[in-house]
Amino acid sequence: MRIVIIDKDQIAERFPRRYGIGETEAFPEEPKGMKATIWHNPKCGTSRKTLALLEETPGVDVTVVEYLKDPPSAQKLGQLYRDAGITPQQGLRIKGTDATDRGLPEADDATVLAAMASEPILIERPLVETDKGARLCRPMEKVQEIL
Repeated sequence: MRIVIIDKDQIAERFPRRYGIGETEAFPEEPKGMKATIWHNPKCGTSRKTLALLEETPGVDVTVVEYLKDPPSAQKLGQLYRDAGITPQQGLRIKGTDATDRGLPEADDATVLAAMASEPILIERPLVETDKGARLCRPMEKVQEIL
């Protein structure tokens, strides 16, 4: 539980909901925690640091998906990239893969997404999704944009 002390002038600003005469509720419900899902590779330093930052953030309920073991579908990846405002090609991992040899950086979205879904090593990490959107967290501080 988090306790915040505010004065009477801050109540309208912090709690804009108005209560009618005779209502028994004195204060609004305590806000629920934010949910975050990270598509994580435990061998990646940036992914580990992003996960640590999420776990240290108060009120964030983190779900960890080790995407190399449990890869997202092409449809889910497409949704994540749309929500992040990037193309599948921008979410393609080049380093340590054969993506360039296969022509994936120049391929159409459907081809890139299908390749990533079948070979998750091609997914750049970490991807994080919250109610506020999604981000490819390279650098890891990008996660702050959706917290």
